[in-house]
Amino acid sequence: MGLLRQIEVGTANGKTAAIACKEAGITEQTYYRWRKEYGGLQVDQRRRLKELEQENAKLKRLVAELNLRKWLAATGAKTLYIEPGSPWENGYCESFNSKLRDEFLNGEVFYSMKELRVLADRWCVHYNTVRPRWRQWLWLRQMWARALSGIQ
Repeated sequence: MGLLRQIEVGTANGKTAAIACKEAGITEQTYYRWRKEYGGLQVDQRRRLKELEQENAKLKRLVAELNLRKWLAATGAKTLYIEPGSPWENGYCESFNSKLRDEFLNGEVFYSMKELRVLADRWCVHYNTVRPRWRQWLWLRQMWARALSGIQ
């Protein structure tokens, strides 16, 4: 919120919004989005909004964890305990998590949960179908099928 105030002071002193945003190190689009969202709020209201957003994020995580536990119980799946700091115990999961973080989450900015879901679905399709390793596996599978059909 300090950046929003800094840009407002800059524009009040005669700077253009573009120059004030550049000095603050943010884009104009971010400034206008923040101004629309937080523009009329006082400092204590902004602080309270931030606290509520943090509380909301915690509640969303708790609901997601509860839903996951219910789903696991309903399907009869059992979880396997992996020692903290032991990623080698589940290499597939750690590899996926690493790729998800490096290739998707670190490269995107999400403005809504809907946008996150849509982009995550696209990335999963890409991860499972377009990646080079998938093509190699398909090629190997086709070659194996040809070899088996020649045997019969």
